[in-house]
Amino acid sequence: MGILTEDMQRVVREQRLGFVATVCPDGTPNLSPKGTTTVWDDDHLVFADICSPGTIENLRANPVLEINVVDQVVRKGYRFKGRAEILAEGPLFEQILAFYRQRGTSSPIRHIVLVRVERALPLISPAYDLGATEDEVRRRWQDYWDTFRKVE
Repeated sequence: MGILTEDMQRVVREQRLGFVATVCPDGTPNLSPKGTTTVWDDDHLVFADICSPGTIENLRANPVLEINVVDQVVRKGYRFKGRAEILAEGPLFEQILAFYRQRGTSSPIRHIVLVRVERALPLISPAYDLGATEDEVRRRWQDYWDTFRKVE
């Protein structure tokens, strides 16, 4: 059993959108959404570099990163800290590229970022600290989005 639990894998696979934080050369943070975030195996996440020159440049200089994946409706998710390996060719690159193509990603992929997860922690809304149940939080946000769509 790796570091990524069944629930962590489920959330990542269902949500697909990960917010990737890297460190810029001047030490400032860089946060970039990656809609290709997924589980590779029990210890690794991956995302594709479709248009991420800043993220790739930052990872080349400093391979540490954090990825946050959150279910926006129930306001729960996970933060994953780890080290990135940038793949641009070779058998593993081709294997992961084929996975994305089978999944329907047709955009040009420049690199694959393979992340060895070293630490994984839950992200949970403070609403749960106040006693809300997951069903209550879900209903609250579904109602919000339903109201928001009616306004448009």
